[in-house]
Amino acid sequence: MPNRLAGEKSPYLLQHAHNPVDWYPWGEEAFAKARAYEKPIFLSVGYSTCHWCHVMERESFENERIAALLNRDYVSIKVDREERPDVDRIYMTFVQATSGSGGWPMSVWLTPELEPFFGGTYFPPENRYGQPGFASILGQIAEAWRTNRARIVESARDVVEQLRKHSEVASPAHPAPIDDALLDGGFQVFRRTFDSHTGGFGGAPKFPRPSVLYFLMRFYARTGNREALDAALLTLREMAKGGMNDQLGGGFHRYSVDERWFVPHFEKMLYDQGQLATAYLEAFQITREPAYAATARRIFDYVLRDMTDGDGGFFSAEDADSVIDPDAPAVKGEGAFYIWSADEIRALVPGPAAEMFCHRYGVADGGNVASDPHLEFTGRNILYQAATIEETAEAFGREPGEVRAAIDEASRLLLAARGERVRPHLDDKILTSWNGLMISALALGGAALRELRYGKAARRAAEFLIARMWDPEAGTLLRRYRQGEAAIPGFLDDYALLAQALLDLYETQFDFRHLELAIRLTEKAIELFGDASGGGFFSSGASDASLVMRLKEDYDGAEPSGNSVAVLNLLRLARITGRGDFGAAAASALAAFRQRLSLAPAALPYLLAAAEFAHSQPREIVIAGAAESAATGALVDELYRHFVPNRVVLVAGDETVRARLAAWNPAIASMAADPGAAKAYVCRNFACELPVSEPAEFAKLIQLQF
Repeated sequence: MPNRLAGEKSPYLLQHAHNPVDWYPWGEEAFAKARAYEKPIFLSVGYSTCHWCHVMERESFENERIAALLNRDYVSIKVDREERPDVDRIYMTFVQATSGSGGWPMSVWLTPELEPFFGGTYFPPENRYGQPGFASILGQIAEAWRTNRARIVESARDVVEQLRKHSEVASPAHPAPIDDALLDGGFQVFRRTFDSHTGGFGGAPKFPRPSVLYFLMRFYARTGNREALDAALLTLREMAKGGMNDQLGGGFHRYSVDERWFVPHFEKMLYDQGQLATAYLEAFQITREPAYAATARRIFDYVLRDMTDGDGGFFSAEDADSVIDPDAPAVKGEGAFYIWSADEIRALVPGPAAEMFCHRYGVADGGNVASDPHLEFTGRNILYQAATIEETAEAFGREPGEVRAAIDEASRLLLAARGERVRPHLDDKILTSWNGLMISALALGGAALRELRYGKAARRAAEFLIARMWDPEAGTLLRRYRQGEAAIPGFLDDYALLAQALLDLYETQFDFRHLELAIRLTEKAIELFGDASGGGFFSSGASDASLVMRLKEDYDGAEPSGNSVAVLNLLRLARITGRGDFGAAAASALAAFRQRLSLAPAALPYLLAAAEFAHSQPREIVIAGAAESAATGALVDELYRHFVPNRVVLVAGDETVRARLAAWNPAIASMAADPGAAKAYVCRNFACELPVSEPAEFAKLIQLQF
């Protein structure tokens, strides 16, 4: 029989809708039951493409005996961390503080007042490997609740109060400035942990963390420090070579379990695609090396092919696990959809092309994964770039062009054959924040690669979010859309990342509506999440009574934090509009996090990138000319051939738009061009160089960075 999760929209909750556990979604019905029956709450948090979440479900939540323990002694609640990052952050803070680590599935025991008193991540069903079993823990906690409830409740209340105090972030009375020393200190931390052989920072497992690359490239742009750029470029090159990059279908898997980006954890997340595409595009702008552009194109092609809703929004993720044998669909393995035996390749690809392909992508007859503790890759191969096209041509005594054509055809055949396999589970919910990251990437891709379809996809996705997730009358935003339903009030991440996307879209396509909405979203974010006295932003609003505390999330991990993005938005909008309140809010937030930037810069690389903007004397680039004219287009194309990070871009087209821009910055009133012509102004604090009309002259102005 289905449980209460059957009526939910979250793919993760629906995966558990037929468990024998009497699950509740997060909400008052569950809380009221816990209070009425004086039962503790068991909270399980995960997401639909989480490997160990699937394992714990099979082992424990589908186990009738364990389900009976949960149903007898607890009120059990399931939360999709991607739908409710606010709930996830609060209890992950507790788990990390009390256990020293965190992850998913997250398992937390709460009082009926939602205060945590015990937690962890994955638990095996029975005691093993020195780890207590889930059934045993359930029994011990239930007994402790019966015999020592008052002490547990008091302890939980104290823990929440301590977490509140520990999590407080506020501006000091006399904050230290954002200066060269702070930013250089951030660079030195990444310099010390950089792997100069295979890129990345630290050892295995390796996560991409594009925010680090963003900071390093901006640090290079301001200082000319080649070491910072080389670290970013090597990391991008090595990631692109590895098995973490889907060599056939494009797009990146979540992370690499080894130090050389070879063996991935095979889930694919939308937020990785958006951020990595942007990083590769920026590397292309800096170097003009086609390989970086090619990797970005492959990411875009994957997202547009496999991760796009019919109305233009982008889906969230694809699972790591997939069906091994179509005749046994219940049996799944890590990466089964993506891996190959050498014989499979030879059966699908005719003649020497198969051998060339195998040489290029490291395919071995017995499989190419030496370390395989779970025996998931026996006799199979993870494709990675073991040899270049030129090295492969030399090995086979052929011309590189001939080899490239043969390998391209082999790739086409294998991708088509892979398409006949059972695809991994698709999490088809559409999240505002993650879509914002993808829109930003596609907007830049359309401009930097001069590829209209990427820019069009960015605009279409933005219009989808505006139509489905934005309430113009209330000025509020929703977080999640699935199967015709938009729901869940937006969090700081949603407001900030959509505002950033609209700014990026405006700066590449110059629809004034997008700029206006970015301003409205930022104003609403200040209203809902801003801390006027302490500086910075809370991740969630004040209206949800179920949250035992409000956090100011600042960790730039798999995604940039809402605070980091909001600060950069404020800095950009202050430069565009001249509004002192935006500049003051940015300065207050930077002051609030200044100590964290100094003591733990590795945790806040995107905020370091925002600090780079604040510290760099950003430029205003104004192009006077009709947005759709060829002359304006030539100047815009030239701009996006180059990496110019610390700037804002405005197009003063017709009289109406110029007047609206001039209301913010009066200097724009005099910036005009003859019909059919265009002029570019490069300014600092609207003290401008003489305008230029030729792209080559414009290029000289925008490259004066150091």
